[in-house]
Amino acid sequence: MDSSEVEGERIRLRKFTLRDFEPFARLWREPGVVRYIGPPRGVADSWSAFQKAAGSWALLGYGPWAIERLGDGRLIGQVGFFRALRGHGSDFDAAPECGWVLTGAAQGQGIGREALALAHGWWDRQPFGGPSHAMIDVGNAASLGLAGAFGYRVLREVEDMGDRVALLRREG
Repeated sequence: MDSSEVEGERIRLRKFTLRDFEPFARLWREPGVVRYIGPPRGVADSWSAFQKAAGSWALLGYGPWAIERLGDGRLIGQVGFFRALRGHGSDFDAAPECGWVLTGAAQGQGIGREALALAHGWWDRQPFGGPSHAMIDVGNAASLGLAGAFGYRVLREVEDMGDRVALLRREG
């Protein structure tokens, strides 16, 4: 297992590989998955996001992981840290963001909590670890609750691409 891989009770976090693109693109087309994130992504936008995930690891030493279900090896989501530089203020852009998303079939089973625990455990052990941020639609109670459980606190609310979002910070 690569040092960037993390395994839990039901899932493994690992870097994306080319074989993940098809299920990745399907994930980002699920209306229930992107409900609070934006419209479903087409193939070109999915390919761009997929390449950003891989590039983040190459350039920064961290990035989004594929969430793979143990047993059958299916891709059921993504979780991880990334630099978005969204322009919401130097206090927000100063630290990497943490983001997570699960297929509709994987939601409501505690997998998001397990994935975040693994991701933050890994992050906190890294020499570059420390504070992180998250941006969550104010209507997404499930993600806001999960973020709060991992120590994220609201900095402020802003508008982002027409949506009201909470900007959150975790001290790490």
